[in-house]
Amino acid sequence: MKLNSSIKIKGRNVILVPYRHYHVPKYHEWMKSEELQKLTASEPLTLEEEYEMQKSWREDNDKCTFIVLDKVKYETTVDEVESMIGDTNIFITDPETETGEIEIMIADTASRGKKLGYESVILMLLYGIKYLKLKRYEAKISLNNNISINMFEKLGFIKKYVSEAFQEITLAKEVNLEWEKCLEDFFCFEIQTHE
Repeated sequence: MKLNSSIKIKGRNVILVPYRHYHVPKYHEWMKSEELQKLTASEPLTLEEEYEMQKSWREDNDKCTFIVLDKVKYETTVDEVESMIGDTNIFITDPETETGEIEIMIADTASRGKKLGYESVILMLLYGIKYLKLKRYEAKISLNNNISINMFEKLGFIKKYVSEAFQEITLAKEVNLEWEKCLEDFFCFEIQTHE
């Protein structure tokens, strides 16, 4: 999405940056993992296809993606690729109802279990509310991904339906001022220009 192509979001422990050309090789290596393919319901892509996907994420008006960086590592190395731990996305699934589908992936196994995905999702939810003007969220999660299901339920999402065919659950959350304030109380964030 061009709207977020020059935006950097700084949280307490993570930094979200736009998905750029130079992130693709490391991202492509992550997505060779069968575990990540199952958890994200993704098919493996060639490196060329991944570059095309990155270009699509940058140009399409219905897709917003950020690469998640470990803030401490980035502030030490000043190297985005070295600091990459995952990504978070919003697909605008229904512009009329202002609905977005949110996703999170912490690909770096050493970064899991530290609530970095939780913080990243909250930052992304707030970005979607404030800048994309979303009024409703959905999260489609593999039935065997209990960690993500529990995280979204903790954030107030409720079960909408289960697809046995796709082996996934859809959770949903309506945006309201009380919930937005609750998210803001979890994590303050700062929007900056990304060079």
